[in-house]
Amino acid sequence: MFAVTAARRMAVALAALAASALIVAPMAPAFAAGSGTAVAAVVNRQPITSSDVAHRVAFMKLQHQKADTKTAREQLVDESLKRQEIARVKMSVSTDDVDKAFQRFAVGNKLTPEQLTQILDKAGVGAEHFKAYIAVQMSWPRLVAARYAGGGRGKMSSQELVTRMMENKQKPVTTEYFLKQVIFVVPASKRNAILNKRKAEADSARTKFPGCDQAKEFAAGMLDVSVRDLGRVLAPEMPEDWKPLVEKASGGTTGTRVTDKGVEFLAICNQRQVSDDVAAEAVFRAEDLGKEKKTGEDPNQKKFLDELRAKAQIDYL
Repeated sequence: MFAVTAARRMAVALAALAASALIVAPMAPAFAAGSGTAVAAVVNRQPITSSDVAHRVAFMKLQHQKADTKTAREQLVDESLKRQEIARVKMSVSTDDVDKAFQRFAVGNKLTPEQLTQILDKAGVGAEHFKAYIAVQMSWPRLVAARYAGGGRGKMSSQELVTRMMENKQKPVTTEYFLKQVIFVVPASKRNAILNKRKAEADSARTKFPGCDQAKEFAAGMLDVSVRDLGRVLAPEMPEDWKPLVEKASGGTTGTRVTDKGVEFLAICNQRQVSDDVAAEAVFRAEDLGKEKKTGEDPNQKKFLDELRAKAQIDYL
């Protein structure tokens, strides 16, 4: 029957959801005290009830996680801290955004929102509990990225940098580039008609590039060509799309790339090996990002949550 098949699909989908970050923001209040339920914990004066914990235990079972009261309560404490911080800095998404995410999840599992609600209710989770969970999952990564600005990476403190260099036993060395970006502009309305022609023009121009000092004059002699000065770019900070082209560059320019702007190439004005503190931090950030991609975890999320926990008043009842 429908209920059995749909419930199995939900279990699989929710197990996948447990390992992902949906991205929205909180609905407030997320876990209001219900009548006739005991208070299980208080986080900065906001209660988590035994009913909330029961919903989370049921939710964890759907996700095929270890489901016990203690673990469920800790999850809710963490979510309460996240939700409070999201509300404090006013980074919440709307209830409408949460409802749309709920609908997308239902449709992605071949269910209507009403059928999804029925399954969640029968499982002891409830649609509102799931929506509150979605809200935090959607907004928390965005908040962390804003907190640790710079591609989600905050600037390391002097102490952190020294510690990493001591662990590394030597200061990292990387390549520093000074770059200019040459763009053969292709309007969207003419893309299909002239893209191949513009690519041929860019390929030809690249072989005649006179050097960075004459780049502006060089571009001025051609139709719809612009030059942007990108300044200093360290190898670990190089955008992934450009990295292989820069590494293979010859004659002072990279190969051409088709982008949403048109056809582009980079001019390498200068490059050298550097080992200053800025370079060291860039290398360490790249290492951290590589670990994050392998594990699927952003270390800044844990760091920020630990900070919130350290400052919070949490009472277990």
